[in-house]
Amino acid sequence: MNEASRKATLARVTFCLVLVFGVPAAWAGQIGIYQHGTVVRMRMGDCAAPRHGFMAAFSGAATPAVPEACPEYTLVSDKVVFVIVGSSSGQLVPLADVIDFRLHHNELDVRLDDAGHVNKFSIREMVLREEWDLVQKHVADRLDHPSRTPDAASLRTE
Repeated sequence: MNEASRKATLARVTFCLVLVFGVPAAWAGQIGIYQHGTVVRMRMGDCAAPRHGFMAAFSGAATPAVPEACPEYTLVSDKVVFVIVGSSSGQLVPLADVIDFRLHHNELDVRLDDAGHVNKFSIREMVLREEWDLVQKHVADRLDHPSRTPDAASLRTE
């Protein structure tokens, strides 16, 4: 077997492996298998930046944009905790409910009802669930035992 036929055979095998293992994974992403998570926190914050902010800023628009407050949610799933932001103040998600979500085109699609209506949220922050749990435990310990927390005066005297 010469070098050219060996390379052609290797290329065919590689193509077949990609076809067998890569395409179903891509289809699963396009199908959009939903995960489950719980919304544990909501606060009003700045809306997600517009996608074409540079063009809008330099287009010569005379009206300044009025900052709008948008909901920011903390969504806890099995492995990842997301901080997501809605694009308008009308995107409300009930707290303490288990919701379905999926990653889709760098956004989080949240399905709120059984009818299939999907709201799109921008992802502001992501952290692993184990790290988030450790931070939450640390905050709870500090709140339960405030005497262990050194104040600023005691730190200056040491």
